[in-house]
Amino acid sequence: MSTSERGPGAPMLQLEGVDVHYGKHHVLKRVSLDVRAGEVVALIGANAAGKSTTMRAAIGLKEASAGAVRFNGEDVTRLSTHERVQRGLVLIPEGRQVFVKFTVMQNLQMGAYSRADRDHIEPELEYVFDLFPRLRERRTQKAGSMSGGEQQMLAIARGLMGKPRCLLLDEPTLGLAPIVVDEITAIIGRLAGGGTTIMLTEQNAAMALGCASRAYVLESGAISLQGASDRLRNTEAIKSLYLGR
Repeated sequence: MSTSERGPGAPMLQLEGVDVHYGKHHVLKRVSLDVRAGEVVALIGANAAGKSTTMRAAIGLKEASAGAVRFNGEDVTRLSTHERVQRGLVLIPEGRQVFVKFTVMQNLQMGAYSRADRDHIEPELEYVFDLFPRLRERRTQKAGSMSGGEQQMLAIARGLMGKPRCLLLDEPTLGLAPIVVDEITAIIGRLAGGGTTIMLTEQNAAMALGCASRAYVLESGAISLQGASDRLRNTEAIKSLYLGR
């Protein structure tokens, strides 16, 4: 059943009671969350809270030891990462992980590798060049010679080349200068305004709550709080732990 058939605002991505272990270490503990079609949801928490592991479990890079992952109503728990990407679930990993020896254009072409129509990517190229004009200017430049902020833009653009139904952004502002953080935040706003479904993990809680309509707080691998971003922003726990107030 397609997203449109299931109705606007239907859950697109769901984690249901997901546990993840690294050896004997219990990293995620019964994590349940959902992202509805067309919304931005933030997952915030301190370093090592389990945010990136949650993303890796959603995309299939880390196997869940319990629970289920559903995408567009389909149980994808046992599907490979490649199969999940083909269905439209795309991860922009922490640390950018661009192909440093490839040019900007080659990186973007790699982003379309899972598409059946990967020989017809011109509309998506124009879209990402409109979002990131600097990438158009640097299309023949090696990714490894670009700044951290430019590499982050390239990583997001590469993910968009896969025509994602749901975009997973893992720590997109980590290690970036404030002016670049503002640029990335603006891009997320443009994507959200265009109807892109986004799940965002961030240590920068103020930025994440500003982008998202809803948020979950992850502490020691478990969801401790959830709700509308505006409400969470005004709770004493969030103010003291994450907003420095």
